[in-house]
Amino acid sequence: MAKMLVIYKTPADPAAFERHYHDIHVPLAKQLPGLHRYEISRSPVMNVLPGETPYRVAILYFDSLEAIRTAFASEIGRACAEDRRKFAGDDDLVTMLLFDTEPL
Repeated sequence: MAKMLVIYKTPADPAAFERHYHDIHVPLAKQLPGLHRYEISRSPVMNVLPGETPYRVAILYFDSLEAIRTAFASEIGRACAEDRRKFAGDDDLVTMLLFDTEPL
């Protein structure tokens, strides 16, 4: 299993972020080819270490890193990337991590 972890910093306008995220971005992202599951954090996110606390965290589940690359190379994937810039435009407002997982 591979995952995409998306960590959003607090937006300038949280209400506008939430509207766009739930009404437009999530329905679009749920159409990504190969997506098995899409989870988002409930508020509040708690940071147990010093530093900035994330506003929202999303986890997307795919079969492999290659499946993630394929999904985001698709028309829907490109639309998701373009849409993300509408509600979290600056790249310094979001962190995206891709990784394989292994059961322990």
